[in-house]
Amino acid sequence: MKEKMEEKMEERHIEKNLTNCKPREFFAQTNKIRKSAEKWLKDTDILNIRKNKPNLPENATDEQKEAAMAAQVKKNLSDMLEAIFDKYPNETLELLALLCFIDPKDIDEYPVEEYLTAFSDMIGNKAVLNFFTSLGRWGQRNI
Repeated sequence: MKEKMEEKMEERHIEKNLTNCKPREFFAQTNKIRKSAEKWLKDTDILNIRKNKPNLPENATDEQKEAAMAAQVKKNLSDMLEAIFDKYPNETLELLALLCFIDPKDIDEYPVEEYLTAFSDMIGNKAVLNFFTSLGRWGQRNI
Protein backbone atom coordinates (compact mmCIF):
# COMPACT_ATOMS: atom_id res chain seq x y z
CA MET A 1 0.00 0.00 0.00
CA LYS A 2 2.78 2.42 0.97
CA GLU A 3 4.68 1.65 -2.24
CA LYS A 4 1.55 2.28 -4.30
CA MET A 5 1.06 5.68 -2.66
CA GLU A 6 4.72 6.59 -3.20
CA GLU A 7 4.41 5.65 -6.89
CA LYS A 8 1.30 7.82 -7.20
CA MET A 9 3.02 10.76 -5.50
CA GLU A 10 6.09 10.44 -7.71
CA GLU A 11 3.90 10.80 -10.78
CA ARG A 12 2.44 14.13 -9.68
CA HIS A 13 4.51 17.24 -10.20
CA ILE A 14 3.67 20.85 -9.51
CA GLU A 15 3.87 22.46 -12.90
CA LYS A 16 2.38 25.86 -12.24
CA ASN A 17 2.96 28.45 -9.56
CA LEU A 18 2.87 32.21 -9.37
CA THR A 19 6.23 32.57 -11.10
CA ASN A 20 5.27 30.79 -14.31
CA CYS A 21 1.55 31.43 -14.81
CA LYS A 22 -0.22 33.75 -17.21
CA PRO A 23 -1.09 37.30 -16.05
CA ARG A 24 -4.85 36.64 -15.78
CA GLU A 25 -4.16 33.46 -13.84
CA PHE A 26 -1.81 35.35 -11.54
CA PHE A 27 -4.42 37.91 -10.52
CA ALA A 28 -7.27 35.43 -10.16
CA GLN A 29 -5.10 33.12 -8.04
CA THR A 30 -3.73 36.02 -6.02
CA ASN A 31 -7.26 36.89 -4.95
CA LYS A 32 -7.83 33.30 -3.79
CA ILE A 33 -4.55 33.45 -1.91
CA ARG A 34 -5.49 36.78 -0.35
CA LYS A 35 -8.71 35.35 1.04
CA SER A 36 -6.95 32.27 2.38
CA ALA A 37 -4.10 34.36 3.83
CA GLU A 38 -6.53 36.66 5.67
CA LYS A 39 -8.12 33.66 7.36
CA TRP A 40 -4.72 32.06 7.99
CA LEU A 41 -3.33 35.23 9.62
CA LYS A 42 -6.43 35.54 11.80
CA ASP A 43 -6.35 31.87 12.81
CA THR A 44 -2.62 31.66 13.54
CA ASP A 45 -2.42 35.13 15.14
CA ILE A 46 1.23 35.34 14.08
CA LEU A 47 1.07 39.07 13.47
CA ASN A 48 0.29 39.59 17.14
CA ILE A 49 2.62 36.87 18.39
CA ARG A 50 5.57 38.55 16.69
CA LYS A 51 4.86 41.76 18.63
CA ASN A 52 5.15 40.18 22.08
CA LYS A 53 7.66 42.03 24.25
CA PRO A 54 9.41 40.80 27.38
CA ASN A 55 8.43 41.99 30.83
CA LEU A 56 11.30 44.05 32.12
CA PRO A 57 11.79 45.51 35.56
CA GLU A 58 12.09 49.31 35.62
CA ASN A 59 15.73 49.20 36.65
CA ALA A 60 16.86 46.61 34.06
CA THR A 61 20.37 47.13 32.73
CA ASP A 62 21.11 47.33 29.02
CA GLU A 63 22.54 43.80 29.18
CA GLN A 64 19.38 42.49 30.86
CA LYS A 65 17.19 44.24 28.29
CA GLU A 66 19.25 42.82 25.43
CA ALA A 67 19.13 39.29 26.88
CA ALA A 68 15.39 39.54 27.54
CA MET A 69 14.72 40.78 24.00
CA ALA A 70 16.81 37.96 22.49
CA ALA A 71 14.91 35.39 24.58
CA GLN A 72 11.58 36.95 23.58
CA VAL A 73 12.48 36.87 19.88
CA LYS A 74 13.24 33.15 20.18
CA LYS A 75 9.99 32.55 22.05
CA ASN A 76 7.97 34.53 19.50
CA LEU A 77 9.50 32.56 16.63
CA SER A 78 8.82 29.28 18.42
CA ASP A 79 5.22 30.32 19.13
CA MET A 80 4.69 31.36 15.49
CA LEU A 81 6.07 28.06 14.20
CA GLU A 82 3.87 26.18 16.65
CA ALA A 83 0.82 28.05 15.39
CA ILE A 84 1.74 27.49 11.74
CA PHE A 85 2.80 23.85 11.89
CA ASP A 86 1.14 22.37 15.00
CA LYS A 87 -2.11 24.24 15.57
CA TYR A 88 -3.02 25.14 11.97
CA PRO A 89 -1.20 22.74 9.63
CA ASN A 90 -4.21 22.27 7.33
CA GLU A 91 -4.64 25.99 6.84
CA THR A 92 -0.91 26.40 6.21
CA LEU A 93 -0.96 23.61 3.62
CA GLU A 94 -4.03 25.11 1.96
CA LEU A 95 -2.23 28.41 1.54
CA LEU A 96 0.85 26.70 0.13
CA ALA A 97 -1.31 24.67 -2.27
CA LEU A 98 -3.00 27.82 -3.55
CA LEU A 99 0.43 29.31 -4.28
CA CYS A 100 0.93 26.30 -6.58
CA PHE A 101 -2.53 26.36 -8.23
CA ILE A 102 -3.46 23.15 -6.43
CA ASP A 103 -6.98 22.61 -5.18
CA PRO A 104 -6.74 22.26 -1.38
CA LYS A 105 -8.58 18.94 -1.56
CA ASP A 106 -5.66 17.56 -3.63
CA ILE A 107 -2.89 18.58 -1.21
CA ASP A 108 -1.85 15.03 -0.37
CA GLU A 109 -1.48 14.09 -4.04
CA TYR A 110 1.92 15.80 -4.23
CA PRO A 111 5.15 15.03 -2.37
CA VAL A 112 6.43 17.58 0.13
CA GLU A 113 9.54 18.17 -2.00
CA GLU A 114 7.35 19.55 -4.79
CA TYR A 115 5.82 22.14 -2.47
CA LEU A 116 9.18 23.13 -1.03
CA THR A 117 10.71 23.54 -4.48
CA ALA A 118 7.78 25.60 -5.75
CA PHE A 119 7.78 27.74 -2.60
CA SER A 120 11.54 28.34 -2.90
CA ASP A 121 11.08 29.36 -6.54
CA MET A 122 8.42 31.90 -5.57
CA ILE A 123 10.33 33.31 -2.61
CA GLY A 124 13.40 33.58 -4.82
CA ASN A 125 11.50 35.49 -7.48
CA LYS A 126 12.02 39.17 -6.69
CA ALA A 127 9.00 40.37 -8.68
CA VAL A 128 6.57 38.00 -6.93
CA LEU A 129 8.06 38.71 -3.52
CA ASN A 130 7.91 42.49 -4.07
CA PHE A 131 4.30 42.21 -5.23
CA PHE A 132 3.22 40.40 -2.06
CA THR A 133 5.31 42.68 0.13
CA SER A 134 3.53 45.68 -1.39
CA LEU A 135 0.13 44.07 -0.84
CA GLY A 136 1.09 43.39 2.76
CA ARG A 137 2.04 47.02 3.29
CA TRP A 138 -1.28 48.15 1.86
CA GLY A 139 -3.08 45.74 4.15
CA GLN A 140 -1.29 47.14 7.19
CA ARG A 141 -2.50 50.60 6.20
CA ASN A 142 -6.09 49.34 5.85
CA ILE A 143 -6.23 50.48 2.24
